[in-house]
Amino acid sequence: MSIDQGINEAFELVSTSVQKVILWGPEIAGMTFPLVVMWLALGALFFTVYLGFPNIRYFGHALKCLGNKYEEPDAKGQTSNFESLSACLSATIGLGNIAGVAVAITLGGPGAALWMMFLGVFGMGSKFAEVMMGHKYRQFPDPERPEEVSGGPMYYLKEAFTRYNMPKIGRIVAGLFAVTCIGGAFGGGNMFQSNQVFQQVVHATGGEESFWAGNGWMFGLVLAGLTGLVTLGGLNSIAGVAARLTPIMAIFYTACGLVVLVVNYEHIPSGVVTIFTSSFNFEAGLGGLVGAIIAGVKRAAFSNEAGLGTAAIIQASARTNFPVRQGFVGGLGPFFDTVIVCMVTALVIVVSGVYEAGQNITGIDLTSRAFETVIPWFDYALMVCVAMFAFSTIIVYSYYGEKALGYLLGDRKSIAMTFRLTYLGFVVIGSAASLDTVIDFADAMFLSMAVPNLLGLYMLAPEIKKDLTEYLVLMGLKKDQKTSE
Repeated sequence: MSIDQGINEAFELVSTSVQKVILWGPEIAGMTFPLVVMWLALGALFFTVYLGFPNIRYFGHALKCLGNKYEEPDAKGQTSNFESLSACLSATIGLGNIAGVAVAITLGGPGAALWMMFLGVFGMGSKFAEVMMGHKYRQFPDPERPEEVSGGPMYYLKEAFTRYNMPKIGRIVAGLFAVTCIGGAFGGGNMFQSNQVFQQVVHATGGEESFWAGNGWMFGLVLAGLTGLVTLGGLNSIAGVAARLTPIMAIFYTACGLVVLVVNYEHIPSGVVTIFTSSFNFEAGLGGLVGAIIAGVKRAAFSNEAGLGTAAIIQASARTNFPVRQGFVGGLGPFFDTVIVCMVTALVIVVSGVYEAGQNITGIDLTSRAFETVIPWFDYALMVCVAMFAFSTIIVYSYYGEKALGYLLGDRKSIAMTFRLTYLGFVVIGSAASLDTVIDFADAMFLSMAVPNLLGLYMLAPEIKKDLTEYLVLMGLKKDQKTSE
């Protein structure tokens, strides 16, 4: 047995156990519909409607906030609005949009892409709510590092239950989120990323004949070393690298996708029709429809993380005195990564003709072959894109997990350094394990964050709506009802 096989078999036991518990759900048309997926989708729908579609009605204002039109030189924080969103997008624009879309289409057909887009649009509402609350209840816990910000669901969950005279339950729920966040960081933020970048490197360097084939652990050691160079430097180092990598890679990848679409422009209308009709595919029976919805929602959650609460951790560091303003900036995330980038990927896969139902090609390989139909050398370019996207995601999730562990054990430098070193070990495990094993664990841990996070946001919903209204009146975007009366 090789080293890679030994690592995979050992981790597969953990992955299977976690998946059975967290992704449990009723059988519908012969398919399991995880309750946590339904919970996530309902949360996105609720906050978008309840708050009056804020990130759609005030989309232009959100762009102005992102562009630093409203300067706040005296505001506390560690990052600018743009840096905080870039770091957040580094964790979302990437393999969730490249490999994740391919996985969704493979499992649920082309129609899964439309369900991804739907959740992306509605996810803007839940992302707005969690980022706003994360910023509002952020803390500066370390006297020795007064500039260091700690924020996220752990803090507003505790506040939500305290307001309902349940402080003990609040501490338990906040702690539960922290535990699931650490698991999500290890699984989706780390292992899935290292696994897929390794697969693309093998594909681009000769496949089974590649030097790296069967040596995932060795590749993992190299990637872990590069990751350590950034993560050991803390948030400023992470945000600085993410702010540089993310826009360049996102623009390059999207531009290549548009090239493929231009070459296949005659197939775009039929491709759009295919995606739309298969999203409501009753010809394949109820199982086909349910499969498309489940695959789309799960991969959308992996892509934009709306409702999971992770964005609230890093965007709490933004320099602004207005939590609602940062909420608007945060709400742009699902639009950029799911509505734009994911749909480009889906269209490329469909119009290029590489997708066939029942095929064995999945994940990053399917996306790569779609691009190669027009750009023969794109496997090398995609290798670079995947490496940069995965790298930026890995370093940002190191921060997420570090802050979650800091909440549990104390936000001290020694705790942070211990987590960072442990995190590097999971880079190696992810590179060596199989995709099926990694993605099952990643899905389960990722989606589990939505349970405590959305529960707290529901309890804080009246406060979120009140703060939003007050901000809109202050900025002249809405009339003051009391004054008008």
